[in-house]
Amino acid sequence: MQAETSSHAAYFELLKKCLLDGIYTTNEYKPVLSGGKLFQVATSYLASRGMVPCREIATQGDTRLEGKDWPTRALSMIGVKRMDNLQQCVETVLRDGVPGDLIETGVWRGGSTILMKAILNAYGEHTRNVWVADSFEGLPKPNEDAYPDDRGDDLYTFEELSVSQEQVQEHFRRFDLLDANVRFLKGWFKDTLPSAPIERLAVMRLDGDMYESTMDALKALYPKLSPGGFVIIDDYGCIPACKKAVEDYRSAHGIVEPVITIDWSGVYWRRA
Repeated sequence: MQAETSSHAAYFELLKKCLLDGIYTTNEYKPVLSGGKLFQVATSYLASRGMVPCREIATQGDTRLEGKDWPTRALSMIGVKRMDNLQQCVETVLRDGVPGDLIETGVWRGGSTILMKAILNAYGEHTRNVWVADSFEGLPKPNEDAYPDDRGDDLYTFEELSVSQEQVQEHFRRFDLLDANVRFLKGWFKDTLPSAPIERLAVMRLDGDMYESTMDALKALYPKLSPGGFVIIDDYGCIPACKKAVEDYRSAHGIVEPVITIDWSGVYWRRA
């Protein structure tokens, strides 16, 4: 890995601001969700997790910093702190020579995977793939019999969480980052991840919200994570079912590496 330069740092900071819609801070946002019953339900759902549908960055900078909204234009909702953590993890595995690809499961508009690819390109790393795994149709309806921790989860009803593969590909193109090393896995995780042609992973970022989606990703991908690689869990702090899946998997497989807090929602650990 080539040494980080001031131009690298400036590029990454500008890119993160673009991905998080932190450039034009004087524009007032329209609510990301339309009015009516769905808006009321969504607002209540987000409020229960300390989130808001959408706010103006100029007066609610902490909302975007912490990733506590569903933004109108941004290509990621994870916030600055989780973006910084992702950058740190990717740069660390490059610096330490940890082998393997990068993946995010649950990409929404693709912002996190765009950042992954930008970091690889900036450091001249063109042998690793960035895997973009999503249904591109929103979240699945809970399988309450098999996964009772997901009972009552209604995220599958929100059209705002459904972004097509073509839209995500276009977002990569806007940053001149779509090439053969960006690999798309379309479908439910239980169908795509077990058979995905992934040999090894260096960074795996899981953003599946639900118990089932989180557990499916851990079962399929964690055995492929190289020593020294990173696991990032986006919803650990705000969705109890996600946290439960992580704790169940760690307990069942004797994983003792400490879980490190990123912000109010995200956590990570490094495989020993």
